[in-house]
Amino acid sequence: MSPGGEPEAYLLLERAGRHFPLVSGQSWAIGRGEGCVVMLDSRAVSRLHALIQRRDGGDYALVDLGSRNGCFVNGQRVSVPRVLHDRDRLTFGDQDLIFRTAPHPDTGESAPDTSTRNAPTAALHALSLTTIMVVDIRDFTGLTQSVPEDVLAQTVGTWFLRVGKIAHRQGSWAQKYIGDAVMAVWLHPDGSNVNADVMRSLRTVNEIQTVTSELHNLLPLPGPLRIGAGINTGPAVVDGGENTAIGETVNAAFRLETATKELGMGLVLGERTYAELRLSHPSPFVPREVSLKGYDLPRAVWATSFEKLQSFLDL
Repeated sequence: MSPGGEPEAYLLLERAGRHFPLVSGQSWAIGRGEGCVVMLDSRAVSRLHALIQRRDGGDYALVDLGSRNGCFVNGQRVSVPRVLHDRDRLTFGDQDLIFRTAPHPDTGESAPDTSTRNAPTAALHALSLTTIMVVDIRDFTGLTQSVPEDVLAQTVGTWFLRVGKIAHRQGSWAQKYIGDAVMAVWLHPDGSNVNADVMRSLRTVNEIQTVTSELHNLLPLPGPLRIGAGINTGPAVVDGGENTAIGETVNAAFRLETATKELGMGLVLGERTYAELRLSHPSPFVPREVSLKGYDLPRAVWATSFEKLQSFLDL
């Protein structure tokens, strides 16, 4: 408790005078659905709108869960997890709340932003060679129908937190969270280190597969969760303001992830990604042709299972 008797961290809905304490657990769901810790009675708020996570360092971060009307902190839209500071104004749809937390014990201020981005971008918009990884939770719609919303929020929050840590540790420049999917970006502005970064993206997928399959041991889920992943390499427009990337290379990465369902494989690589690996035979990847949504002609891709990926990385 703070000296004034308030919880160490809480959200204040000013116009209603309501306090939502953030004291039990590591994540708290925000939305209008049953089971949300911060339940907001507004049709402008999604049923599962956002999540606040308490991270290992003791600071708090806001994650948008793909909400229709978005999340804002002090008027700025949240597209990647945003570290919160005392008295930040949070907006969800048409609902405004104030985040309150005790001062940081070392500085007398809120904890500094220790974001998952590992390098800044000088220009707000720049064309760069990139490797894009997209990972999606399989059968997420079925999961939403089989577990309570508070468990679903805890699952998504825990998954996002762990995936973000893995991608950051493997050198990803930025991570973006979209519903039940995560996109991670590796930059190759001078065309160097592409092979090393593609290998890092493979290790990222492999680690994500491991932690995802183990979540049911931590949370009350009906069974192990599965993922699909697509990785694509090519030019993309990098937005330093939003810490994300856009363009055909990004779109294709999402389509490659979708193709894992058609191919019955865990991971699908685009042609350039596979070429940058410069593998000698035998390779864990097999060539396939798939029809990707939005593309006129079938695309050559390279696919593998997570078991074969693990064996390859163990070599």
